[in-house]
Amino acid sequence: MTSRRRIRWTALGAGALLAGSLAACGGSSTASGAPTLNWYVNPDNGGQQKIAQDCSAQSNGQYSIEVSILPSDAAQQREQLMRRLAGNDTSIDMMSLDPVFVPETSEAGFLAPVPEDLQQKWSDGVVEGAVTGATWKDQLVAAPFWANTQLLWYRKSVAQAAGLDMTKPVTWDQLIQAAKAQKTAIGVQGQRAESMTVWVNAMIASAGGKVIENPDAKGPDIKLGLESDAGEAAAKVMQDITAAGVGGPGIDNRDEAATANLFQQGGADFMVNWPFVYAQGKSAADEGTMDQAIFDDYGWTTYPAMAEGKAAAPPLGGIDVGVSAFSEHKDAAFAAVSCIVSEQNQAAYMVSDGNPAALESVYDDPTVQEAYPMYDTIRTSLQAAQPRPQTAYYNEVSQGIADQWQPVSGVSDSTPTSSQKYIGEVLKGEKLL
Repeated sequence: MTSRRRIRWTALGAGALLAGSLAACGGSSTASGAPTLNWYVNPDNGGQQKIAQDCSAQSNGQYSIEVSILPSDAAQQREQLMRRLAGNDTSIDMMSLDPVFVPETSEAGFLAPVPEDLQQKWSDGVVEGAVTGATWKDQLVAAPFWANTQLLWYRKSVAQAAGLDMTKPVTWDQLIQAAKAQKTAIGVQGQRAESMTVWVNAMIASAGGKVIENPDAKGPDIKLGLESDAGEAAAKVMQDITAAGVGGPGIDNRDEAATANLFQQGGADFMVNWPFVYAQGKSAADEGTMDQAIFDDYGWTTYPAMAEGKAAAPPLGGIDVGVSAFSEHKDAAFAAVSCIVSEQNQAAYMVSDGNPAALESVYDDPTVQEAYPMYDTIRTSLQAAQPRPQTAYYNEVSQGIADQWQPVSGVSDSTPTSSQKYIGEVLKGEKLL
């Protein structure tokens, strides 16, 4: 995605998790004795830095927050953070984490236990999917901050010409037939990367299945649900897109940003993507690099269903904020996190950086509603969203899916079975990724 999207973590595997370390750095305090908390964040438009400044000022001298920005490359982000944590680095007090990263970090003992009162406080009024994504082994281990979800984007004129009623749930099959009839494409993320796992998981969940049946299990004991009716349904969607010729150019190399550009430039009139699409299109129209009439033709609705009458389970993204187990200022860090994820800050961050809030009440804020007219669709989608597989072995599962379900044109009836066998062998240590 562009600068308005979140940067996803790309896990490197259990071996890399504990391999290597950086020398631990001691914490620091201000002249007044109040601790300076170091918050490691994913790159954004500066919104987290602004929140850090505001929370520091509002703490009345209890603490100050300094932001450390991780590298732009997702793999480098994780490598830097995990090596520091594996080295018991006391300079990390708080960290912004993708939900898929939460189980592995918690399982490794790198997150400080969340006090009981904060478990309740950080869960109240938060969309269910975001709470699930911040939970491991029935305990909330991080604070939901923002909770992204994918929508179905479309050109209103094209959907109308195709006879689609976008006020009702639309299925993948209806989209494929409409795109074929209108000689256009469906923008999907087909590259061999995390975005492929997002797509496959969403389709399997929408078909009533689960990629992992027993997420708490150790690697060799994990029961996969790829070889299932839901897995076959997901494979069929990809096969149908290929057969209909509606995947669009470069489908196997497209990430979210490339898909958004394809939609913006008219190469695809339907698309699944995150809400940053709206802000990007608006900026292009305001700057004159895209005709205003094209932007005015943007439409949005909830994620495509796998079957008529069966509600979709859209992808869940976002960021949770955790406190490091090695922080020397845990009490101050927990207080700071409570400030960071406050309703006021979630609303401001959604407007400034385009990242949807985890708190449902934020969507009633007139400022948010003005900036994101699809606010109610985002809220509805988040209420139905399902996280990607929650497991301490997420890297092996995610990379295995990306390897086996790509290229899109290569997906066949046997893909669910072959991918389950392949990932199972990796988890048992019988095969390397």
